[in-house]
This record gives sequence, structure tokens and C-alpha cells, in this order.
Amino acid sequence: MQYHADPRRIPLPTLRKPTASDGADIWELVRSCRPLDENSMYCNLLQCDHFADTCVLAELSGEAVGWISAYVMPNDPETLFVWQVAVSEKARGRGLGALMLQSIMQREACEGVTRLQTTITADNDASWALFRKFAKLQDSGLDIQPYYTQALHFQDRHKTENLVTIPLDERAQLAA
Repeated sequence: MQYHADPRRIPLPTLRKPTASDGADIWELVRSCRPLDENSMYCNLLQCDHFADTCVLAELSGEAVGWISAYVMPNDPETLFVWQVAVSEKARGRGLGALMLQSIMQREACEGVTRLQTTITADNDASWALFRKFAKLQDSGLDIQPYYTQALHFQDRHKTENLVTIPLDERAQLAA
């Protein structure tokens, strides 16, 4: 008989802003979370350095177990765009993704944010569940429309990415 630890008894990870020295660990975490698209290690390092105020790293006993890369849109400072969410197998099933999103939304860098956006392929059940849960926590819903299409943008090498927008009213922003 195989023993599985009760996830409710495992301590919650620590959430913090990343630093440039976290880039390699984040790159390894993303690589372990198939089928996430891998960025270069350099890209993850830049995210940690240049976008630390809108990214979050979750650690458990010093190990990277969760990561969200996001940024406030340069042409629309009211929109936080979530680029990537990674949660290691050992930290799944505990609401870590929603906790990480809420921690970003509570930061000064997101003070003027009134909507969250991301893109999700139709078959990414984990992302749909996370963003539906986050929208519900914000007392909001999802606006969904095709954005980067398989034929036009990806030349049939990647599935269509649907743009998901979660409006955040002032009350929801305060609760985040």
C-alpha cells in the first residue's frame, strides 16, 4: 500500500517577489510542469529581475514549487497580463495558483489594475479551473474570445490561445 500525504497537513508555501538569482530554479520548475511552454533560462531571469513587482515565487522548504509571471500592460496600465502559471506536483490541489494571483493583486504595482487578462488553450483544464476560481473569488466572471489563432498566428504549430479577461470591480480589488 502506497502512502500519500494529506495536502491539508503540508505547510503552505512562502510567497515572495522573485530575484534574478531565482531564474534558474524557476526555469527548472517550468520545465517540470509539462505541457507548459518553456522559455529560455535567460527569459525567466529577466522576468525575475525586470518584472519582480508583478511576479511571484512560491517556496516550500527553500524549493521553488510555484511561479506566476505577469506584467502590467505597457499600453494599458489598468490590465495585468498573466503570462505563465506553474505549480509543481507536490504543491497542487491546495489553491496555490489562486493564492499567488491574489498576492500579486495586493501589491502596489497593481494599485490601478481593473482587469486581469491571460491566454489559455481550449484543452488546458488546469488553467481554466484556476482562472474560473480566481474570477469567482473576485465576484466576477470570464470574458473569453479567440486571440492568437492556430492558423493565423501560430502557422498550425500551436493551438489557438483564447484571451480571457476578468473584470475587477473596486470592491473585488480591495478583497484581493
